[in-house]
Amino acid sequence: MDIRKYIDNSILKPYVTEKEVEDFVRESVKVGFYAVCVNPYHVKLAREVGEDRIVVCSVAGFPLGLNTKEVKLHEAVRAVDDGAQEIDVVMNISAFKSGEYGYVEEELKAVKRETGVVVKVIIETCYLSEEEKVRAVKLCVNSGVDYVKTSTGFGSGGATLEDVKLLKSAGDGRIKVKAAGGIRSLEQALKMIEAGADRIGTSGGFEIYKESLRA
Repeated sequence: MDIRKYIDNSILKPYVTEKEVEDFVRESVKVGFYAVCVNPYHVKLAREVGEDRIVVCSVAGFPLGLNTKEVKLHEAVRAVDDGAQEIDVVMNISAFKSGEYGYVEEELKAVKRETGVVVKVIIETCYLSEEEKVRAVKLCVNSGVDYVKTSTGFGSGGATLEDVKLLKSAGDGRIKVKAAGGIRSLEQALKMIEAGADRIGTSGGFEIYKESLRA
């Protein structure tokens, strides 16, 4: 297995400099990761450095998901206009937990429709019950998005094997799963893939790759 093809190598901390992002993208290209994931402000830079040698992913409504629908949609579309080829959008967790499923679904449908790119929906599993996780997956399927993603990495918990298995099962082959949040080692990444993850989001891609060379 080529672990590099599963990894969205992420640099999303608020204090990184443009030079750090540039170096990060350049090194990610050299390693051969599937994608880099950057904040909207860094999309143009990442695309310029990466050219067409790596997929550029960006985020919308990150990390809380509580922007209004119009703001979140504008952010996603702008990121695509700037060169993003995939969007990881945070579900409106408050609306979801308040039972406003129609609002959440329409927001996600709009992001998918207006961007026309691969859309991954972060449901932030650490804040949801098992029943809510299953409902969130079904809502994502109904929205026509491409992936359901476990976590932002900024919440109170990250990806777990149990959650990945649950999301995969609930999706029943109709949606892919991205595991993210706290994945730092090759062993963790491989277990997530074995559990059903189609993509791994991590800020530790370089360390995981180096481990794979020694394995």
